[in-house]
Amino acid sequence: MTASPLIPVPIPDRVAALIGSCMPVHILQAEIDADCAVREVNRFRGPLCNEDRADREYALSVLARANKVLAAYNPKLTIKPGPAY
Repeated sequence: MTASPLIPVPIPDRVAALIGSCMPVHILQAEIDADCAVREVNRFRGPLCNEDRADREYALSVLARANKVLAAYNPKLTIKPGPAY
């Protein structure tokens, strides 16, 4: 029986550490940066003032930079901002 791809399954910390130990450090850092940037982008909703718009654009640029590094390593690692995340 396979789990649905729509239901997230938590990964134990030891398994995550084992997976992380097999990846280069700059890829792990890019993954963390992309995850933080997506959370920052999703934080902004509704009409935005100029400062919020600038902060959102900065978070999008951080996400684009991190996705560029992740895509060079493995294109399936890229992260998109959106409500489903």
